[in-house]
Amino acid sequence: MSEVTSEIGLIGLAVMGQNLALNIADHGFKISVYNRTNSKMEDFVASNPNTPGGLKGCETLESFVSSLKRPRKIIILVQAGWATDKVIEGLVPLMEEGDIIIDGGNARWDDTIRREKDLTAKGLRFIGSGVSGGEDGARFGPSLMPGGDPEAWSHLEPIWKAIAAKVDPETGKPLEGAEAGRPIEGGFSCTAYIGPNGAGHYVKMVHNGIEYGDMQMICEAYDLMQNVLGLTPAEMGEIFKEWNRGELDSFLIEITADILEQADPVTGKPFVDVVLDTAGQKGTGKWTSVNALDMGTPAPTVAEAVFARCLSAVKDERIAAEKILKGPEVAAFTGDKAAMVEAIREALYASKICSYAQGFQLMAYAQEEYKWKLNFGEIAQIFRGGCIIRAAFLQKITEAYERDANLANLLLDPYFSSAIHAAQEGWRKVIALAAEHGVAVPTFSSALSYYDGYRTARLPQNLLQAQRDYFGAHTYERTDKERGKFYHIDWPKPSRPQLEV
Repeated sequence: MSEVTSEIGLIGLAVMGQNLALNIADHGFKISVYNRTNSKMEDFVASNPNTPGGLKGCETLESFVSSLKRPRKIIILVQAGWATDKVIEGLVPLMEEGDIIIDGGNARWDDTIRREKDLTAKGLRFIGSGVSGGEDGARFGPSLMPGGDPEAWSHLEPIWKAIAAKVDPETGKPLEGAEAGRPIEGGFSCTAYIGPNGAGHYVKMVHNGIEYGDMQMICEAYDLMQNVLGLTPAEMGEIFKEWNRGELDSFLIEITADILEQADPVTGKPFVDVVLDTAGQKGTGKWTSVNALDMGTPAPTVAEAVFARCLSAVKDERIAAEKILKGPEVAAFTGDKAAMVEAIREALYASKICSYAQGFQLMAYAQEEYKWKLNFGEIAQIFRGGCIIRAAFLQKITEAYERDANLANLLLDPYFSSAIHAAQEGWRKVIALAAEHGVAVPTFSSALSYYDGYRTARLPQNLLQAQRDYFGAHTYERTDKERGKFYHIDWPKPSRPQLEV
Protein backbone atom coordinates (compact mmCIF):
# COMPACT_ATOMS: atom_id res chain seq x y z
CA MET A 1 0.00 0.00 0.00
CA SER A 2 1.37 3.39 -1.00
CA GLU A 3 1.75 6.16 1.55
CA VAL A 4 -1.10 8.67 1.23
CA THR A 5 0.71 11.93 0.48
CA SER A 6 -0.36 13.57 -2.76
CA GLU A 7 -2.90 16.35 -3.22
CA ILE A 8 -3.69 15.31 -6.77
CA GLY A 9 -2.74 12.73 -9.39
CA LEU A 10 -2.17 12.80 -13.14
CA ILE A 11 -2.34 10.01 -15.71
CA GLY A 12 -0.66 10.46 -19.09
CA LEU A 13 2.90 11.74 -19.35
CA ALA A 14 3.10 12.96 -22.92
CA VAL A 15 4.44 16.51 -23.21
CA MET A 16 1.20 18.19 -22.06
CA GLY A 17 0.90 15.86 -19.07
CA GLN A 18 4.50 16.35 -18.02
CA ASN A 19 4.26 20.13 -18.28
CA LEU A 20 0.99 20.33 -16.36
CA ALA A 21 2.40 18.06 -13.63
CA LEU A 22 5.47 20.30 -13.29
CA ASN A 23 3.26 23.39 -13.16
CA ILE A 24 1.26 21.84 -10.31
CA ALA A 25 4.40 20.75 -8.45
CA ASP A 26 5.99 24.19 -8.92
CA HIS A 27 3.06 25.70 -7.03
CA GLY A 28 3.72 23.56 -3.98
CA PHE A 29 1.23 20.73 -4.56
CA LYS A 30 2.55 17.19 -4.27
CA ILE A 31 1.39 15.24 -7.31
CA SER A 32 1.40 11.52 -8.07
CA VAL A 33 2.00 10.59 -11.71
CA TYR A 34 1.27 7.40 -13.64
CA ASN A 35 1.94 6.38 -17.21
CA ARG A 36 1.14 3.11 -18.94
CA THR A 37 4.82 2.87 -19.90
CA ASN A 38 6.65 2.83 -16.57
CA SER A 39 10.00 3.85 -18.03
CA LYS A 40 8.56 7.21 -19.16
CA MET A 41 7.25 7.85 -15.65
CA GLU A 42 10.59 6.88 -14.06
CA ASP A 43 12.60 9.10 -16.42
CA PHE A 44 10.27 12.04 -15.81
CA VAL A 45 10.43 11.80 -12.02
CA ALA A 46 14.21 11.29 -12.04
CA SER A 47 14.68 14.34 -14.28
CA ASN A 48 12.71 16.62 -11.94
CA PRO A 49 13.82 15.83 -8.37
CA ASN A 50 13.55 19.27 -6.77
CA THR A 51 10.10 20.71 -7.48
CA PRO A 52 8.59 22.62 -4.53
CA GLY A 53 5.63 20.27 -4.18
CA GLY A 54 7.27 17.06 -5.30
CA LEU A 55 6.54 14.36 -7.87
CA LYS A 56 5.61 10.85 -6.79
CA GLY A 57 5.97 8.19 -9.47
CA CYS A 58 3.64 5.19 -9.30
CA GLU A 59 4.18 1.91 -11.13
CA THR A 60 0.60 0.63 -10.92
CA LEU A 61 -2.85 2.18 -11.01
CA GLU A 62 -3.52 0.66 -7.60
CA SER A 63 -0.53 2.33 -5.95
CA PHE A 64 -1.31 5.54 -7.81
CA VAL A 65 -4.90 5.73 -6.53
CA SER A 66 -3.96 4.76 -2.97
CA SER A 67 -1.31 7.53 -2.83
CA LEU A 68 -3.92 10.28 -3.07
CA LYS A 69 -5.66 12.20 -0.28
CA ARG A 70 -9.45 11.96 -0.12
CA PRO A 71 -11.43 13.00 -1.96
CA ARG A 72 -9.05 11.77 -4.61
CA LYS A 73 -8.53 14.13 -7.55
CA ILE A 74 -7.20 12.47 -10.70
CA ILE A 75 -6.40 14.33 -13.93
CA ILE A 76 -6.53 12.33 -17.15
CA LEU A 77 -4.43 13.68 -20.02
CA VAL A 78 -4.54 10.98 -22.67
CA GLN A 79 -5.91 10.88 -26.19
CA ALA A 80 -9.55 11.95 -26.33
CA GLY A 81 -12.22 9.36 -27.01
CA TRP A 82 -11.63 5.64 -26.60
CA ALA A 83 -8.37 6.03 -24.65
CA THR A 84 -10.03 8.29 -22.06
CA ASP A 85 -12.88 5.81 -21.61
CA LYS A 86 -10.40 2.96 -21.06
CA VAL A 87 -8.52 4.89 -18.37
CA ILE A 88 -11.80 5.72 -16.60
CA GLU A 89 -12.83 2.08 -16.85
CA GLY A 90 -9.59 1.08 -15.08
CA LEU A 91 -9.97 3.72 -12.36
CA VAL A 92 -13.59 3.17 -11.34
CA PRO A 93 -13.11 -0.09 -9.38
CA LEU A 94 -10.23 1.50 -7.41
CA MET A 95 -12.01 4.69 -6.38
CA GLU A 96 -14.46 5.48 -3.59
CA GLU A 97 -17.64 7.51 -3.33
CA GLY A 98 -17.01 11.23 -3.78
CA ASP A 99 -13.67 10.86 -5.56
CA ILE A 100 -13.15 13.15 -8.56
CA ILE A 101 -11.93 12.43 -12.10
CA ILE A 102 -10.83 15.41 -14.19
CA ASP A 103 -10.59 15.01 -17.98
CA GLY A 104 -8.15 17.64 -19.24
CA GLY A 105 -8.08 16.42 -22.84
CA ASN A 106 -9.77 17.83 -25.94
CA ALA A 107 -12.95 15.83 -25.34
CA ARG A 108 -16.23 16.41 -27.12
CA TRP A 109 -18.66 18.11 -24.76
CA ASP A 110 -21.32 15.45 -25.34
CA ASP A 111 -18.83 12.73 -24.34
CA THR A 112 -18.27 14.71 -21.14
CA ILE A 113 -22.02 14.88 -20.51
CA ARG A 114 -22.21 11.09 -20.95
CA ARG A 115 -19.21 10.40 -18.71
CA GLU A 116 -20.45 12.63 -15.91
CA LYS A 117 -23.86 10.95 -15.97
CA ASP A 118 -22.30 7.47 -15.87
CA LEU A 119 -19.87 8.30 -13.07
CA THR A 120 -22.51 10.10 -10.99
CA ALA A 121 -24.54 6.89 -11.05
CA LYS A 122 -21.48 5.12 -9.59
CA GLY A 123 -21.06 7.67 -6.80
CA LEU A 124 -18.05 9.38 -8.40
CA ARG A 125 -17.69 12.98 -9.56
CA PHE A 126 -16.44 14.16 -12.91
CA ILE A 127 -15.03 17.44 -14.22
CA GLY A 128 -14.41 18.07 -17.89
CA SER A 129 -11.87 20.88 -18.11
CA GLY A 130 -10.66 22.61 -21.20
CA VAL A 131 -6.90 23.21 -21.05
CA SER A 132 -5.62 25.76 -23.54
CA GLY A 133 -2.21 27.21 -24.23
CA GLY A 134 -0.25 24.32 -25.71
CA GLU A 135 2.91 22.99 -24.12
CA ASP A 136 4.11 26.34 -22.76
CA GLY A 137 0.69 27.14 -21.35
CA ALA A 138 0.51 23.82 -19.53
CA ARG A 139 3.97 24.45 -18.06
CA PHE A 140 3.73 28.10 -17.06
CA GLY A 141 0.05 29.00 -16.95
CA PRO A 142 -2.80 27.74 -19.15
CA SER A 143 -6.33 28.97 -19.56
CA LEU A 144 -8.53 26.43 -17.77
CA MET A 145 -12.26 25.91 -18.42
CA PRO A 146 -13.77 23.44 -15.91
CA GLY A 147 -17.31 22.17 -16.07
CA GLY A 148 -19.13 19.62 -13.91
CA ASP A 149 -20.33 19.24 -10.34
CA PRO A 150 -19.89 22.61 -8.52
CA GLU A 151 -19.02 20.86 -5.25
CA ALA A 152 -16.30 18.86 -7.00
CA TRP A 153 -14.98 22.10 -8.47
CA SER A 154 -14.57 23.50 -4.94
CA HIS A 155 -11.96 20.79 -4.27
CA LEU A 156 -10.08 21.44 -7.52
CA GLU A 157 -10.38 25.24 -7.48
CA PRO A 158 -7.32 26.05 -5.31
CA ILE A 159 -5.04 24.05 -7.61
CA TRP A 160 -6.56 25.29 -10.87
CA LYS A 161 -6.44 28.93 -9.75
CA ALA A 162 -2.83 28.55 -8.63
CA ILE A 163 -1.56 27.06 -11.90
CA ALA A 164 -3.64 29.10 -14.40
CA ALA A 165 -2.25 32.06 -16.31
CA LYS A 166 -2.46 35.39 -14.46
CA VAL A 167 -3.41 38.72 -16.03
CA ASP A 168 -3.85 42.25 -14.78
CA PRO A 169 -7.56 42.51 -13.85
CA GLU A 170 -7.85 46.01 -15.30
CA THR A 171 -5.88 45.80 -18.56
CA GLY A 172 -6.02 42.05 -19.24
CA LYS A 173 -2.26 42.05 -19.88
CA PRO A 174 -0.36 38.91 -18.79
CA LEU A 175 1.63 39.44 -15.59
CA GLU A 176 5.40 39.30 -15.98
CA GLY A 177 7.43 36.28 -14.90
CA ALA A 178 5.61 33.24 -16.28
CA GLU A 179 8.02 32.90 -19.19
CA ALA A 180 10.84 32.35 -16.66
CA GLY A 181 8.96 29.48 -15.04
CA ARG A 182 8.23 31.30 -11.79
CA PRO A 183 4.85 30.87 -10.06
CA ILE A 184 2.88 34.11 -10.41
CA GLU A 185 0.92 35.45 -7.47
CA GLY A 186 -1.88 37.98 -7.64
CA GLY A 187 -3.81 39.19 -10.65
CA PHE A 188 -6.81 37.57 -12.28
CA SER A 189 -6.42 33.81 -12.58
CA CYS A 190 -7.55 32.61 -16.01
CA THR A 191 -9.92 29.95 -14.79
CA ALA A 192 -13.46 29.89 -13.40
CA TYR A 193 -16.29 27.44 -13.07
CA ILE A 194 -18.02 27.42 -16.47
CA GLY A 195 -21.14 25.37 -15.75
CA PRO A 196 -22.58 21.86 -15.35
CA ASN A 197 -21.52 18.64 -17.12
CA GLY A 198 -20.05 19.42 -20.57
CA ALA A 199 -20.00 23.24 -20.34
CA GLY A 200 -16.24 23.50 -19.84
CA HIS A 201 -15.36 21.31 -22.80
CA TYR A 202 -17.99 23.07 -24.92
CA VAL A 203 -16.44 26.48 -24.24
CA LYS A 204 -13.00 25.03 -24.99
CA MET A 205 -14.35 23.73 -28.32
CA VAL A 206 -15.68 27.17 -29.24
CA HIS A 207 -12.35 28.68 -28.19
CA ASN A 208 -10.65 26.35 -30.67
CA GLY A 209 -13.15 27.22 -33.39
CA ILE A 210 -12.42 30.93 -32.86
CA GLU A 211 -8.71 30.06 -32.99
CA TYR A 212 -9.21 28.49 -36.44
CA GLY A 213 -10.81 31.73 -37.61
CA ASP A 214 -8.07 33.94 -36.13
CA MET A 215 -5.31 31.93 -37.78
CA GLN A 216 -6.97 31.87 -41.19
CA MET A 217 -7.64 35.62 -41.10
CA ILE A 218 -3.96 36.28 -40.38
CA CYS A 219 -3.06 34.02 -43.30
CA GLU A 220 -5.35 35.99 -45.61
CA ALA A 221 -3.74 39.28 -44.55
CA TYR A 222 -0.31 37.72 -45.22
CA ASP A 223 -1.46 36.39 -48.61
CA LEU A 224 -2.71 39.79 -49.73
CA MET A 225 0.44 41.58 -48.66
CA GLN A 226 2.60 38.96 -50.36
CA ASN A 227 0.74 38.29 -53.60
CA VAL A 228 -0.97 41.64 -54.26
CA LEU A 229 1.35 44.18 -52.63
CA GLY A 230 4.55 42.22 -53.27
CA LEU A 231 5.95 42.61 -49.75
CA THR A 232 8.76 40.39 -48.46
CA PRO A 233 8.43 38.23 -45.32
CA ALA A 234 10.77 40.59 -43.45
CA GLU A 235 8.66 43.61 -44.43
CA MET A 236 5.51 41.82 -43.34
CA GLY A 237 7.17 40.84 -40.07
CA GLU A 238 7.68 44.54 -39.30
CA ILE A 239 4.04 45.25 -40.16
CA PHE A 240 2.79 42.53 -37.81
CA LYS A 241 5.07 43.89 -35.08
CA GLU A 242 3.47 47.29 -35.53
CA TRP A 243 -0.02 45.79 -35.51
CA ASN A 244 0.82 44.01 -32.26
CA ARG A 245 1.31 47.40 -30.61
CA GLY A 246 -2.29 48.39 -31.31
CA GLU A 247 -5.80 46.94 -31.06
CA LEU A 248 -4.67 43.66 -32.72
CA ASP A 249 -2.23 43.00 -29.83
CA SER A 250 -2.36 39.21 -29.40
CA PHE A 251 -0.32 36.04 -29.09
CA LEU A 252 -1.05 34.98 -32.68
CA ILE A 253 -0.04 38.35 -34.17
CA GLU A 254 3.13 38.30 -32.05
CA ILE A 255 4.22 34.84 -33.19
CA THR A 256 3.33 35.67 -36.81
CA ALA A 257 5.82 38.55 -36.70
CA ASP A 258 8.47 36.17 -35.30
CA ILE A 259 7.76 33.53 -37.95
CA LEU A 260 7.98 36.01 -40.82
CA GLU A 261 11.39 37.23 -39.62
CA GLN A 262 12.77 33.71 -39.09
CA ALA A 263 15.40 32.41 -41.55
CA ASP A 264 15.40 28.75 -42.54
CA PRO A 265 18.43 27.14 -40.81
CA VAL A 266 19.00 24.85 -43.82
CA THR A 267 18.77 27.20 -46.81
CA GLY A 268 18.95 30.67 -45.28
CA LYS A 269 15.72 31.59 -47.10
CA PRO A 270 12.77 33.08 -45.22
CA PHE A 271 11.50 30.17 -43.14
CA VAL A 272 7.85 30.72 -44.12
CA ASP A 273 8.76 30.23 -47.79
CA VAL A 274 10.04 26.67 -47.24
CA VAL A 275 7.02 25.47 -45.25
CA LEU A 276 4.63 23.35 -47.35
CA ASP A 277 1.16 24.92 -47.64
CA THR A 278 -0.83 21.99 -46.23
CA ALA A 279 -2.41 22.56 -42.82
CA GLY A 280 -3.41 19.89 -40.32
CA GLN A 281 -6.30 19.92 -37.87
CA LYS A 282 -7.45 17.95 -34.83
CA GLY A 283 -11.20 18.28 -35.29
CA THR A 284 -12.36 20.90 -32.81
CA GLY A 285 -12.96 23.49 -35.54
CA LYS A 286 -15.09 20.94 -37.37
CA TRP A 287 -17.00 20.14 -34.15
CA THR A 288 -17.75 23.85 -33.71
CA SER A 289 -19.03 24.17 -37.27
CA VAL A 290 -21.13 21.00 -37.15
CA ASN A 291 -22.64 22.00 -33.80
CA ALA A 292 -23.51 25.45 -35.17
CA LEU A 293 -25.30 23.76 -38.07
CA ASP A 294 -27.07 21.35 -35.70
CA MET A 295 -28.36 24.26 -33.61
CA GLY A 296 -29.16 26.49 -36.57
CA THR A 297 -26.73 29.18 -35.40
CA PRO A 298 -24.79 31.20 -38.02
CA ALA A 299 -21.04 30.66 -37.59
CA PRO A 300 -19.82 30.87 -41.21
CA THR A 301 -16.37 32.30 -40.47
CA VAL A 302 -15.22 29.34 -38.39
CA ALA A 303 -16.63 26.98 -41.03
CA GLU A 304 -14.74 28.77 -43.80
CA ALA A 305 -11.53 28.54 -41.77
CA VAL A 306 -12.03 24.77 -41.47
CA PHE A 307 -12.74 24.45 -45.19
CA ALA A 308 -9.62 26.50 -45.97
CA ARG A 309 -7.54 23.89 -44.15
CA CYS A 310 -9.36 21.13 -46.02
CA LEU A 311 -8.62 22.86 -49.35
CA SER A 312 -4.96 23.24 -48.40
CA ALA A 313 -4.76 19.48 -47.87
CA VAL A 314 -5.51 18.65 -51.54
CA LYS A 315 -2.08 19.89 -52.61
CA ASP A 316 -1.62 17.59 -55.61
CA GLU A 317 -5.03 18.53 -57.02
CA ARG A 318 -4.24 22.24 -56.62
CA ILE A 319 -0.93 21.83 -58.45
CA ALA A 320 -2.77 20.19 -61.34
CA ALA A 321 -5.62 22.73 -61.26
CA GLU A 322 -3.24 25.69 -61.47
CA LYS A 323 -2.22 24.52 -64.95
CA ILE A 324 -5.83 24.36 -66.16
CA LEU A 325 -7.89 26.95 -64.30
CA LYS A 326 -7.19 30.60 -65.00
CA GLY A 327 -7.76 33.61 -62.78
CA PRO A 328 -8.07 37.31 -63.65
CA GLU A 329 -5.33 39.04 -65.59
CA VAL A 330 -4.51 42.21 -63.68
CA ALA A 331 -1.58 44.57 -63.61
CA ALA A 332 0.72 44.73 -60.62
CA PHE A 333 -0.54 46.87 -57.76
CA THR A 334 0.51 50.50 -58.25
CA GLY A 335 -1.52 52.21 -55.55
CA ASP A 336 -0.54 53.44 -52.11
CA LYS A 337 0.87 50.33 -50.39
CA ALA A 338 0.87 51.89 -46.93
CA ALA A 339 -2.81 52.83 -47.28
CA MET A 340 -3.66 49.32 -48.45
CA VAL A 341 -1.73 47.76 -45.54
CA GLU A 342 -3.87 49.87 -43.21
CA ALA A 343 -7.01 48.69 -45.05
CA ILE A 344 -5.88 45.07 -44.60
CA ARG A 345 -5.44 45.73 -40.87
CA GLU A 346 -8.98 47.12 -40.75
CA ALA A 347 -10.30 44.07 -42.63
CA LEU A 348 -8.53 41.77 -40.19
CA TYR A 349 -9.92 43.57 -37.13
CA ALA A 350 -13.48 43.82 -38.48
CA SER A 351 -13.48 40.16 -39.50
CA LYS A 352 -12.14 39.21 -36.06
CA ILE A 353 -15.01 41.06 -34.38
CA CYS A 354 -17.54 39.17 -36.51
CA SER A 355 -15.87 35.83 -35.82
CA TYR A 356 -15.95 36.35 -32.05
CA ALA A 357 -19.55 37.58 -32.29
CA GLN A 358 -20.43 34.28 -33.96
CA GLY A 359 -18.55 32.24 -31.32
CA PHE A 360 -20.17 33.98 -28.36
CA GLN A 361 -23.59 33.77 -29.97
CA LEU A 362 -23.05 30.05 -30.45
CA MET A 363 -22.30 29.69 -26.74
CA ALA A 364 -25.48 31.66 -25.98
CA TYR A 365 -27.53 29.19 -28.03
CA ALA A 366 -25.79 26.27 -26.34
CA GLN A 367 -26.70 27.48 -22.86
CA GLU A 368 -30.35 27.41 -23.87
CA GLU A 369 -30.00 23.97 -25.46
CA TYR A 370 -28.18 22.39 -22.50
CA LYS A 371 -29.75 24.43 -19.66
CA TRP A 372 -26.46 26.07 -18.65
CA LYS A 373 -25.95 29.58 -17.31
CA LEU A 374 -22.74 30.92 -18.85
CA ASN A 375 -20.99 34.11 -17.76
CA PHE A 376 -19.71 35.46 -21.08
CA GLY A 377 -17.77 38.36 -19.59
CA GLU A 378 -15.93 35.93 -17.33
CA ILE A 379 -15.29 33.54 -20.22
CA ALA A 380 -13.66 36.40 -22.14
CA GLN A 381 -11.53 37.09 -19.05
CA ILE A 382 -10.42 33.45 -18.96
CA PHE A 383 -9.33 33.73 -22.60
CA ARG A 384 -7.15 36.79 -21.86
CA GLY A 385 -4.14 34.76 -20.71
CA GLY A 386 -2.60 31.35 -21.24
CA CYS A 387 -4.65 30.33 -24.28
CA ILE A 388 -3.86 30.57 -27.99
CA ILE A 389 -6.41 33.32 -28.71
CA ARG A 390 -5.21 35.51 -25.83
CA ALA A 391 -5.45 39.12 -26.93
CA ALA A 392 -5.98 42.66 -25.67
CA PHE A 393 -9.20 42.60 -27.71
CA LEU A 394 -10.79 40.21 -25.18
CA GLN A 395 -10.83 42.95 -22.55
CA LYS A 396 -13.30 44.77 -24.79
CA ILE A 397 -15.55 41.70 -24.83
CA THR A 398 -15.49 41.53 -21.02
CA GLU A 399 -16.42 45.22 -20.88
CA ALA A 400 -19.24 44.67 -23.39
CA TYR A 401 -20.86 42.03 -21.19
CA GLU A 402 -20.31 44.20 -18.11
CA ARG A 403 -22.37 46.87 -19.88
CA ASP A 404 -25.07 44.36 -20.84
CA ALA A 405 -24.98 40.80 -19.47
CA ASN A 406 -27.80 39.85 -21.86
CA LEU A 407 -26.17 41.27 -24.99
CA ALA A 408 -27.68 39.42 -27.97
CA ASN A 409 -24.64 39.87 -30.21
CA LEU A 410 -21.26 41.56 -29.78
CA LEU A 411 -21.93 43.60 -32.92
CA LEU A 412 -24.65 45.46 -31.01
CA ASP A 413 -22.27 46.69 -28.31
CA PRO A 414 -21.35 50.39 -28.80
CA TYR A 415 -17.59 49.74 -28.87
CA PHE A 416 -17.80 46.96 -31.46
CA SER A 417 -20.42 48.64 -33.65
CA SER A 418 -18.25 51.77 -33.73
CA ALA A 419 -15.14 49.73 -34.52
CA ILE A 420 -16.90 47.99 -37.42
CA HIS A 421 -18.23 51.29 -38.77
CA ALA A 422 -14.73 52.78 -38.67
CA ALA A 423 -13.16 49.77 -40.40
CA GLN A 424 -15.71 48.80 -43.01
CA GLU A 425 -14.58 51.08 -45.82
CA GLY A 426 -11.11 49.52 -45.79
CA TRP A 427 -12.62 46.06 -45.21
CA ARG A 428 -14.76 46.31 -48.35
CA LYS A 429 -11.88 47.68 -50.42
CA VAL A 430 -9.67 44.78 -49.40
CA ILE A 431 -12.25 42.14 -50.33
CA ALA A 432 -12.86 43.85 -53.69
CA LEU A 433 -9.10 44.01 -54.31
CA ALA A 434 -8.76 40.31 -53.45
CA ALA A 435 -11.52 39.40 -55.90
CA GLU A 436 -9.94 41.50 -58.65
CA HIS A 437 -6.58 39.78 -58.13
CA GLY A 438 -7.97 36.27 -57.69
CA VAL A 439 -6.76 35.88 -54.09
CA ALA A 440 -8.99 33.73 -51.87
CA VAL A 441 -10.10 35.45 -48.65
CA PRO A 442 -12.79 33.10 -47.30
CA THR A 443 -12.88 34.35 -43.71
CA PHE A 444 -12.71 38.05 -44.62
CA SER A 445 -15.53 37.52 -47.14
CA SER A 446 -17.73 35.33 -44.92
CA ALA A 447 -17.35 37.75 -42.00
CA LEU A 448 -18.47 40.66 -44.19
CA SER A 449 -21.41 38.65 -45.54
CA TYR A 450 -22.37 37.77 -41.96
CA TYR A 451 -22.20 41.44 -40.98
CA ASP A 452 -24.23 42.56 -43.98
CA GLY A 453 -26.79 39.84 -43.39
CA TYR A 454 -27.09 40.52 -39.67
CA ARG A 455 -27.63 44.26 -40.19
CA THR A 456 -30.35 43.72 -42.84
CA ALA A 457 -33.96 43.68 -41.63
CA ARG A 458 -35.30 41.95 -44.77
CA LEU A 459 -33.28 39.21 -46.45
CA PRO A 460 -34.11 37.38 -49.71
CA GLN A 461 -35.15 34.21 -47.90
CA ASN A 462 -38.76 35.28 -48.46
CA LEU A 463 -38.26 33.99 -52.01
CA LEU A 464 -36.59 30.84 -50.69
CA GLN A 465 -39.52 30.09 -48.38
CA ALA A 466 -41.92 30.65 -51.28
CA GLN A 467 -39.92 28.09 -53.28
CA ARG A 468 -40.18 25.60 -50.38
CA ASP A 469 -43.93 26.09 -50.25
CA TYR A 470 -44.18 25.62 -54.05
CA PHE A 471 -42.33 22.30 -54.30
CA GLY A 472 -42.92 20.81 -50.85
CA ALA A 473 -45.92 22.54 -49.25
CA HIS A 474 -43.66 23.67 -46.39
CA THR A 475 -45.89 26.72 -45.71
CA TYR A 476 -44.85 30.32 -45.07
CA GLU A 477 -45.51 33.21 -42.71
CA ARG A 478 -46.90 36.53 -43.95
CA THR A 479 -45.55 40.04 -43.40
CA ASP A 480 -49.11 41.35 -42.91
CA LYS A 481 -50.15 38.73 -40.35
CA GLU A 482 -49.13 37.74 -36.83
CA ARG A 483 -45.80 35.89 -36.50
CA GLY A 484 -46.19 32.17 -35.85
CA LYS A 485 -49.16 31.64 -38.17
CA PHE A 486 -48.45 29.61 -41.31
CA TYR A 487 -50.11 29.59 -44.72
CA HIS A 488 -49.99 27.61 -47.94
CA ILE A 489 -50.95 28.25 -51.56
CA ASP A 490 -52.22 25.45 -53.79
CA TRP A 491 -49.66 25.95 -56.49
CA PRO A 492 -50.36 24.85 -60.10
CA LYS A 493 -48.50 21.79 -61.26
CA PRO A 494 -45.47 22.83 -63.33
CA SER A 495 -45.90 22.15 -67.02
CA ARG A 496 -43.82 19.34 -68.42
CA PRO A 497 -42.99 18.75 -72.08
CA GLN A 498 -44.93 15.89 -73.65
CA LEU A 499 -42.84 12.97 -74.86
CA GLU A 500 -43.43 11.85 -78.43
CA VAL A 501 -44.75 8.30 -78.71
